[in-house]
Amino acid sequence: MTDIKQALIEIKRGSLEIIQEDDLAKRIEEKGQLTVKAGFDPTVSDLHLGHTVLINKMRTFQELGHRVVFLIGDFTAMIGDPSGRDITRPPLTHDQVKANAKTYADQVFKILDPERTEVRYNSEWMSNKSSVDMIKLASHYNVARMLERDDFNKRYKEGRSIAIHEFLYPLVQGYDSVALQSDIELGGGDQKFNLLVGRELQRHYGQKPQNILTVPLLEGTDGVYKMSKSRDNYIGITEAPEEMFGKLMSISDDMMWRYYELLSFRPQSEIEKIQSQVKEGLNPRDVKMWLANEIIARFHGEVAAKQAEESFINRFRHGNVAENIEAFEVKSDNGQIQIGYALKECALVSSTSEAMRMIKQGAVKVDQVKVSDKSLVLDAGSEYLLQVGKRRIAKCLVV
Repeated sequence: MTDIKQALIEIKRGSLEIIQEDDLAKRIEEKGQLTVKAGFDPTVSDLHLGHTVLINKMRTFQELGHRVVFLIGDFTAMIGDPSGRDITRPPLTHDQVKANAKTYADQVFKILDPERTEVRYNSEWMSNKSSVDMIKLASHYNVARMLERDDFNKRYKEGRSIAIHEFLYPLVQGYDSVALQSDIELGGGDQKFNLLVGRELQRHYGQKPQNILTVPLLEGTDGVYKMSKSRDNYIGITEAPEEMFGKLMSISDDMMWRYYELLSFRPQSEIEKIQSQVKEGLNPRDVKMWLANEIIARFHGEVAAKQAEESFINRFRHGNVAENIEAFEVKSDNGQIQIGYALKECALVSSTSEAMRMIKQGAVKVDQVKVSDKSLVLDAGSEYLLQVGKRRIAKCLVV
């Protein structure tokens, strides 16, 4: 087991909160190897990079020598997770859950070591529960506590429907911790209430309450909302390498560091060194390419990552565009210019408000990569190919 102090530094990296950090350190010291649980409901067939933030943290525990349990919530998926929902989430059918769950293991093993990963399904213990068992489980938690949960509280105050079965979800997720006798449970920040229910139920069943570690929700390519397919701001881990590369290159320079912290396997000290180099003049675009290479190599292999990079450079940085495209020299403010102003200065839009509308419509590209972040900035000393719609194209040299 690695030195506990150093291990905690790695565990805390990119984390939102650790509930009872001192107790976690003591537990590691006493037990050596912990049972680390993280649950995933198979609500979609393919995972995106937002899902992998939690899997990356599982990998950290795995590398530190702990027992990692990847729990597929095939039973809870049929209830429907109400976390963060303003309305009742439609539960999935058994066939939908089975089809989605089938693809999960292959995808997570791009990150986790299959030899050291225990894959479990919560239907193993929940499918055998009788109605009497479920009533006993429900008796361990009260409605007042359940209504303290933000989404339930909001819906209750606004007079919106809360179905009884939704109260069962956090109870079943909590019981998973009892069944697995978990020492620590990992989850997104929006799962904190459910994780705390697990602690409470473990007390009822005579177990030491688990520690909790939450991770932030990764923003999507728009830089605003959490990554999700419904907002079309996601980067799927099964997408083609060229598609993934282009999407990663489209994130803003500021958001790039967020992705480094939550997705990169580089040591934190190395990331901090790269940040210093950027401040000294290293082009952020090159740094973004390193990140894209690392992530694509993880899911598609190093050869595919290299080919995706070469394709991006050939198509977008070297142009492959007509020589007669008008070129503009645009003055930056403190070394940067916002995308809206750049489009206006290059006569591609009549106003910055039009630029914002075109970005919202998905009609703006920079170096042939669609822009979804309205706050995107272009750096001085670089030339960009800007495009609005199919026909409005200009070269933009930022000075």
